[in-house]
Amino acid sequence: MDPIKEFEQERQEIIRELGKDQDIAAASNEWMRLVNAKKYSYTFTSLGRPIIQYPQDMVAMQELIWQIKPDLIIETGIAHGGSLIMSASALAMLDMCDAIEAGKNIDPSKSERKVLGVDIDIRAHNKAAIEAHPMASRIEMIQGSSIDSEIIEKVKMIAGRYKRVLVCLDSNHTHEHVLAELEAYAPLVSKDSYCVVFDTVIEDLPADMFGDRPWGPGDNPKTALHAYLKSHPEFEIDKNIDHKLLVSVAPDGFLKRIG
Repeated sequence: MDPIKEFEQERQEIIRELGKDQDIAAASNEWMRLVNAKKYSYTFTSLGRPIIQYPQDMVAMQELIWQIKPDLIIETGIAHGGSLIMSASALAMLDMCDAIEAGKNIDPSKSERKVLGVDIDIRAHNKAAIEAHPMASRIEMIQGSSIDSEIIEKVKMIAGRYKRVLVCLDSNHTHEHVLAELEAYAPLVSKDSYCVVFDTVIEDLPADMFGDRPWGPGDNPKTALHAYLKSHPEFEIDKNIDHKLLVSVAPDGFLKRIG
């Protein structure tokens, strides 16, 4: 057997076995509970900007970007901009690889691949830092609620210019808000690409961890995505990603468009 194919088979078998191991799942859940209480996700950066994500999810996103090779990545929720920067850097790498394969020089400022970020409050210091970053030419930002009809129309107009679209939802985490985001943005996802719904882990954590936040168990991104899937068979949860990550803020949140 081809050694590359052999290793891939071994990798898939490892993932299947990890997904079956209830002891590992329990340990992962307990670890998540402990570190979430300490704001573990606040400790990481991407190319110099705070990203507020888990390393496992960051790795999963770069795997998906390489696999899908999107022309456009739409992200709701900007915060400090680390995720926009990480996505933009991955798109830059895709362009570099395309240039190497084609034997051409590509001006990065003229690349058609873009990251589009939407946030209800893009704070001035974060906006300035993002715009000063070397990846800024690949990033466009829109300020406003991601579920406002005018904002949705702006995003749809931009997305209409692209063939391969990847969507990441990471703003307000209430059931109502995320369900509205799914209705608005999931249809923009191209076939075989993903709509990634972050912070579904809220459903699996103790209610007292969220203080005065308007979300919690029973009212969060996971409840929203399961409600959405009831009437949208064109999407399915990619459990393979859950099984290999084990530690993630997005369990059940990697939705693949299959139709």
